[in-house]
Amino acid sequence: MFGTNLESWDLLVIVFYFGFQLSLGVIFRAFSKDASDYFRAGGSMLWWLVGASAFMTQFSAWTFTGAAGKAYTDGILVAAIFFGNALGYFCNYLFTSYKFRRMRNITAIEGVRDRYGRTNEQVFTWLQVPMSVVYAGIWLNGLAIIAAGFFNIPPNLTIWIVGFVVVFMSVIGGSWAIVASDFMQTVLLMSITVVACVLALGHPEVGGITGFVEKLPASHFKFWEAEDATFVYIWIFAAFVIQSFKLNNMFDAYRYLCVKDDKQARKAALMASALMFIGPFIWFIPPMAARIIQPDLTSVFPNLGDKAYEGAFVFIGLELMPVGMLGLLLCALFAATISSMDSGLNRNAGIIIKNFYQPILRKAASAKELLVAGKIASALFGFMIILSALAIRSIKDFNLFEIMILFGSLIAIPYAMPLVWGIFFKGAPRWAAWSSLVVGFTFSAFVKLALDPAWFGYTDLTNREVSDFLFITSGLGNIIICSIWFFCTIWIAKRMKAKVHPAVEDLFDRMNRPVDHSGEGGVDSDQMQARILGKLCFTYGGFITVLGMVIPNPLGGRFAFMFCGLLIVAVGGLLYRASKIHRKRDEANEASKETPTI
Repeated sequence: MFGTNLESWDLLVIVFYFGFQLSLGVIFRAFSKDASDYFRAGGSMLWWLVGASAFMTQFSAWTFTGAAGKAYTDGILVAAIFFGNALGYFCNYLFTSYKFRRMRNITAIEGVRDRYGRTNEQVFTWLQVPMSVVYAGIWLNGLAIIAAGFFNIPPNLTIWIVGFVVVFMSVIGGSWAIVASDFMQTVLLMSITVVACVLALGHPEVGGITGFVEKLPASHFKFWEAEDATFVYIWIFAAFVIQSFKLNNMFDAYRYLCVKDDKQARKAALMASALMFIGPFIWFIPPMAARIIQPDLTSVFPNLGDKAYEGAFVFIGLELMPVGMLGLLLCALFAATISSMDSGLNRNAGIIIKNFYQPILRKAASAKELLVAGKIASALFGFMIILSALAIRSIKDFNLFEIMILFGSLIAIPYAMPLVWGIFFKGAPRWAAWSSLVVGFTFSAFVKLALDPAWFGYTDLTNREVSDFLFITSGLGNIIICSIWFFCTIWIAKRMKAKVHPAVEDLFDRMNRPVDHSGEGGVDSDQMQARILGKLCFTYGGFITVLGMVIPNPLGGRFAFMFCGLLIVAVGGLLYRASKIHRKRDEANEASKETPTI
């Protein structure tokens, strides 16, 4: 069943990883006593957990397939997407994350309801859910491409197996298990990709950083000199702007509704921004080095056909990883997709339960009923994501990179625009939201079906340039068109002397009022979070460290394992130390409460 690239040690690593993921659902099962716990951890999470989760939700196996393939063929230009994410999260830190937390809702769509009313609540619910399913399907399909390269098994089987693991963990453990998993996977992913980067640069045909720079095509760094780089500067600008708007719309409030208060929300956003800025300097060196080592990846991955370049990162693993570390690398790539999928499952289930099931179908539903319904909804959405990934595999017109970015510019941007401006401008009427969607989707249809680059003097464009043109015009065009329309609705509302709805006044009042976690009934669990995550890091890091000692690898291979394992153990040590500090603080607070006032 499995290909010849994996040895028994690799399979042991993979089996342990999936067992570890399944155990998280069981470990955190008791933490969800109601819908608030299940969908947003009761608003009690610490910033470093939420920051890692925010980072991982924008990071998937697509990074190591579609984006890595882009780095292999075109060089460092693809990093603009991720630096755009870094900028978006930094804007979260400056302007939006604390406002999102202050909304004090269980789901982000509840904030949409408060801002734009119940009609828009349903409109955005039934648009967001299928969009999330498609995104998750893209991520899962990217993972299937990688797994096919490793295992030589049908990608569809990978989709079903990984889908089941994600559904089990998400359904059983809820948001606590999901965010804990995201944190663990952040540490694993960063450590293993650092190893891949060092091994790639150390390959004799690469020759270190100097050889890496000298031997790559000049256009990989001077991307503006490439033959098909007509729109390169505008593309970079568009990537920054589009990603920034996508990450600062009201729907993305779900990330920060989990955290304890607005100050920690800002810390979480800053952490995600820093990780997203550092990451591209590590992630894209291996696939670019693969261009030097193996210019023809079709001979390595014949089953991928003309998309063999999407296996560039996998090639580095196959070529350079010591015994057992192929399995660990594959686990890191599993981690990237699982973190995106499980968040999507929980988020979608929360939206359906809190924004459709309860207000429309079961207004008198008990807390227990909502919790059970949420688990059922999570399972159903997991199945839908699996089917979406299978359907995406049949798309032949675009490569994975193009599917991802064009979906964002054509669909996600029109959705995001009224949810960005609505946070800051109270005067927009409720109909501004759905009408902005209509304007945006109409413009997207026009760009995709009718707009001709020849109208602007561009003829004989390459396939890449056509794709870039579509990305730029749909993304930036939607931002401009939807924004103009949104502000026109404000002007119209003023001309009609429309009054601001009381629910909108209340929402803006909440967003201007800092969160007092304890004073508002929040439960402090800082010590518990740090202790449990510390133990999980000890367990996983210890397992990897032991493998480094027992697997018969050369000294360099043993050192690679020890680096990954001890790094995770070190993180666990810091967390365990923090748990003791939190415990002493809690004990001091309790003692002060018991001391009588004189």
